[in-house]
Amino acid sequence: MWPGSIIEQLKIIDPLTNPEAHGGNASDAFDVVIPSLPGYGFSGKPRELGWEPVRIARAWTVLMKRLGYTKFVASGGDWGDPVTEQMAVLAPSDVLGIHLNMPSAVPPEISKALGMGEPAPAGLSADEKHAWEQLDFFFKNGLGYAQEMNHRPQTLYALEDSPVGLAAWILDHDIRSYELIARVFDGKAEGLTRDDILDNITLYWLTGTAVSSARLYWENKLPFFAPQGVTVPVAVSAFPDELYQAPRSWAERAFPTLIHYNKLDKGGHFAAWEQPQLFVKKCAQDLNHFALSRRPG
Repeated sequence: MWPGSIIEQLKIIDPLTNPEAHGGNASDAFDVVIPSLPGYGFSGKPRELGWEPVRIARAWTVLMKRLGYTKFVASGGDWGDPVTEQMAVLAPSDVLGIHLNMPSAVPPEISKALGMGEPAPAGLSADEKHAWEQLDFFFKNGLGYAQEMNHRPQTLYALEDSPVGLAAWILDHDIRSYELIARVFDGKAEGLTRDDILDNITLYWLTGTAVSSARLYWENKLPFFAPQGVTVPVAVSAFPDELYQAPRSWAERAFPTLIHYNKLDKGGHFAAWEQPQLFVKKCAQDLNHFALSRRPG
């Protein structure tokens, strides 16, 4: 989801690449590759049609191979989720496993009922009912910015004329993200800092990518949250303030090779940014497990 950027991932680089400095072992270190989506940040702005999650997944698989990685693991949330899942679908022999914090795991009957404005199906567990309520709220109240980007992304050109307008759009583009970000400006230390927020706004402003990044919503052909047929090992971290906290039952149904599910007590849509310690701990554990479980012999 917009307004994501590589800024979200900066806090996890040192713990993953230099774990000894954070109380870990050198053997747990990873090489970390954090690409920008086409049209976002430092990536080039697409000059042709067709740059949607499936094509991006193909490009990132080629990127990893050109960097010298014939086998690798991947982690994604937001737009990184469909890209990560498509990497696993398109290149299962290359992708050892994936870690997701906003998984495409909503059952088709749930999506259908939400789309038709029907009441929640009978028989949902407490966790499933909670996820339904989050999704129902999101589809009814949180999609305005995405619908504008999906239908008329070029009409947002004013975002590149005014840094104040860009900041206002980023801060208040959906209510739950706004509430989480607003804590920072109310003097609360949890999660993000003012500099975190301003760094992200500045990246969009200086690179002039508010409009080029919005076009991904127009290009995308994948339905939000629909299972994509992933067969490689999967780990899911379910944060409570995500757009929806994926229940274990839905994750198990969407991912037949689910090897780990973790329901966390805090954290939201920008998990690696808000709760880097929690994110690194679970992500590193899962990615190490992938590497060991798929090691030859």
